[in-house]
Amino acid sequence: MNITLIVVLVVIVAFIGFIVFNYYKMKNKPAASDSKKIFQLSNKNFKAVTAKGVILVDFWASWCMPCKMVVPILNDIAENESDKVKVGKINVEYQQALAQKFKVRNIPTLIIFKDGKEEKRFVGVKTKKFLMKEVEELL
Repeated sequence: MNITLIVVLVVIVAFIGFIVFNYYKMKNKPAASDSKKIFQLSNKNFKAVTAKGVILVDFWASWCMPCKMVVPILNDIAENESDKVKVGKINVEYQQALAQKFKVRNIPTLIIFKDGKEEKRFVGVKTKKFLMKEVEELL
């Protein structure tokens, strides 16, 4: 066999092994708990919480791996940027009516509301820097 082919196969096998290892590591990782400053939103309190100011709302589910990756970012924003933006979470498993109302098809979906009106929407994991830049544009 050609030495180049062997090297390529070794690299491919190592890459696949790395992906599988990280998948199982992430799958078995306990979920981070939410900051006490994050609002747990439902049909009952959604309008009241989003009515005034800027709020970043995370649509998530407990089985969603990318949703677990967003938790530390949202905790950081809730703890350190509360003077600029509130943070709320909606579990789409229990709040299906809200998810349907806002046409959430993929999770995590992050929506920024200003004075009760949807202003911006993002799907997938986003950095704190990116989210705060988007919030700053609305202030």
